[in-house]
Amino acid sequence: MDDRGAGLAVGSRQQVGGAVAAAQRAQAGALRAVYCRSMSVGGVLFDIDGVLVISWQPVDGAADTLRVLAEHRIPRSYLTNTTSRTREQIAAALSDAGMPVAADEVITAAVLTADYVRNTYPGARCFLVNSGQITADMPGIDIVYPGDSAPGTPDVILLGGAGPEFDHLTLSRVYDWMVQGVPVIAMHRSTEWKTADGLRIDTGIYLIGLEEASGRKATAIGKPAPAGFLAAAARLGADPEEMYMVGDDLHNDVLAAQAVGMTGVLVRTGKFRQDTLDRWAADESAPQPDHVIDSVADLPTLLGW
Repeated sequence: MDDRGAGLAVGSRQQVGGAVAAAQRAQAGALRAVYCRSMSVGGVLFDIDGVLVISWQPVDGAADTLRVLAEHRIPRSYLTNTTSRTREQIAAALSDAGMPVAADEVITAAVLTADYVRNTYPGARCFLVNSGQITADMPGIDIVYPGDSAPGTPDVILLGGAGPEFDHLTLSRVYDWMVQGVPVIAMHRSTEWKTADGLRIDTGIYLIGLEEASGRKATAIGKPAPAGFLAAAARLGADPEEMYMVGDDLHNDVLAAQAVGMTGVLVRTGKFRQDTLDRWAADESAPQPDHVIDSVADLPTLLGW
């Protein structure tokens, strides 16, 4: 066989191999769907922004999905890296959007961060950089702000959600303290979020530069860290293996939930990008999302209702 023939043969084998792999993935997805309908549902955990709402406007079908879950008495909780609002404000915004939610059903990155600070740095003086007023979710934490006069060197730096507060002077101060060894706690490492006007960069973008320049690592608390997922399971009194996590972020929501034993459901809304999923799916050694659906409106069908 000449080189051209050999090349065609190799190409044919690659095409066949790719088709077989695709068929195997499709078969695995079908089997997961059957398993999904047969297993008990101990609870459902939702990301909020990009899944239930976008710029606090409801995603089509989201309210109906929550109603169906309530009718089937399925426990629900809401895990979010949103740091622009308290959980009281988030619950009120969801209720205004037609989705009645109680504040104690919402677990925010700020709540988790406050728990971590109280346990790890009790009594610490914390310099908080965040877009939004969230101190109601952080009772007992001694907080100073960038605008405070002569705050001095803090014991801990807290980075919340990005916004105008992440200005050059403030981030330069944070960098200086990082170099000096002041610990940095990031409420999350999200690099972007979706608004009605398009994507916006988030705290993770700044963290990459600060860590690279200072040679020091921040501790991240919110998703994809396990703490929030496990806290939600404990709140619902459910085994993580009987819970579903519904999110628009492949890594921070879905794969992170699967890592603690939950069933992951990726929605094609919010910040979801098909090219990201395609690149990830091309790596046969990488873990894949258990389910991919068009939107949260399709969740009842996935669960067999």
